[in-house]
Amino acid sequence: MEYKEKSAVQLPHQLILQERHLLEMTGVSDVDSFDENTVTAYTTLGELTIHGKGLHIRQLNLESGSLSVEGQVDSLSYAEAVRGGGFFGRLFR
Repeated sequence: MEYKEKSAVQLPHQLILQERHLLEMTGVSDVDSFDENTVTAYTTLGELTIHGKGLHIRQLNLESGSLSVEGQVDSLSYAEAVRGGGFFGRLFR
């Protein structure tokens, strides 16, 4: 099953990383999971995984598509914008 954006309007995707401590981004449609080491967000350009230490979500607004993450950011990686559907899709990922 292919992932489709929640809104018909494509939000512009932009990342601003300040001194590897504060990551602000736009174009976010959903946050799948988060803990102090990993945040996984769906953006208009695909799934974005943020790895680091002491990460926490400072601000999330899905209506405007903005997300702010604080903590030590070690890496950012994108995957294709594909989501498994429902319970079994998440189970077998």
